[in-house]
Amino acid sequence: MTPTSRVLTWCLHLLLVALLGLAAVRAVAGGQPRAGAVVAVAAACAVVYAAGPLLPHVRASRRAAAGWLGVVGAAWLALVVLTADGVWVAFPLYFLQLHLLSRRAGLLAVLATALAAITAFAAHQGAFTPAAAIGPALGAAVAVAVVWGYQALYRESERRRHLIEELTAARADLAEAQHTAGVLAERERLAHEIHDTLAQGLSSIQLLLRAAGRSLPDGNAARYVEQARQAAADNLAEARRFVAALTPPSLDGTTLAGALEHLCATTSTRHRITARFHVAGDPAPLPTAHEVALLRIAQAALANTVRHAGATTADLTLSYRDDEITLELVDDGAGFDPAGLAAPDPGEGGFGLAAMRARARALGGGFTVESAPGRGTALAVRLPWPEVRS
Repeated sequence: MTPTSRVLTWCLHLLLVALLGLAAVRAVAGGQPRAGAVVAVAAACAVVYAAGPLLPHVRASRRAAAGWLGVVGAAWLALVVLTADGVWVAFPLYFLQLHLLSRRAGLLAVLATALAAITAFAAHQGAFTPAAAIGPALGAAVAVAVVWGYQALYRESERRRHLIEELTAARADLAEAQHTAGVLAERERLAHEIHDTLAQGLSSIQLLLRAAGRSLPDGNAARYVEQARQAAADNLAEARRFVAALTPPSLDGTTLAGALEHLCATTSTRHRITARFHVAGDPAPLPTAHEVALLRIAQAALANTVRHAGATTADLTLSYRDDEITLELVDDGAGFDPAGLAAPDPGEGGFGLAAMRARARALGGGFTVESAPGRGTALAVRLPWPEVRS
């Protein structure tokens, strides 16, 4: 209830109690022969009325509210039979009936209450006069006009509230669309920069290595040059696919597990390390963002192992758990002190761990590193399942 409706409700309560008290006081002060009965019936009517708001069924069920109104109405009828002053209690009853009953039932109840009030007042006066009908009829008309007018205003207020909510949602959608447009524009700018710099440079490296491979007589040197050319070709494909805003080529036509297995096999072929891949749990499809993040983290982790660890073996494990997906890489390399890492340097690199952690956090996951000098390194990425599993 709004503050306004609370005030109106309390005013209605006070009005009904005040009119019942007025009928009892006038009966006692006027020395009416049935003053004791009037006081008792007025008190009973007040008790029944006060019990209604305290009963949960009355507030939750229209049928229970109608039953409670019937009891209140019966007590009021007993009161108007005893004293003409009970007629004025009909006015707050009109509002109760219109508020708690349906539109048609409320109107019929108001008409019945008005007729009962007119009849009772005429009986106490001993004759029917137009003046006896004006008060109850006018009160009924005012109650109907006020309640129906308030209901119309309430419906209009609700309609305006819904319109405001729709406008607020539209503004949020517009802001999101503008943000998306800005992101797309920035992506387009980055795509142009990558195409004009990294992609062109990788393309030139690939061509130069191909020419060098044809010129070298040593078979082993030519093999290494060919591996370097293939690495440049793979990275060129990655750069071009990034420019096109598509998924990595490593995921084309295969699953995440297949891409990681191929990554381990390629790493073992190109470098002096045995990289093994393991899968735990029941594999399930993941959103593209999750698969790309896990693949990129695995690529960066294996690259760090090859470049810095001096390891002979590395085990990469992808686990599908009930509440999360984990990716772990354990090697037998030289290890390091995670707390003693220097800040990343733009010229020397060192952004790998920070980038892996950022990728995991972007998807609501976590990233941990356990290592010590001479004891190898263990990396772990934990991503929660998306809200709707695809």
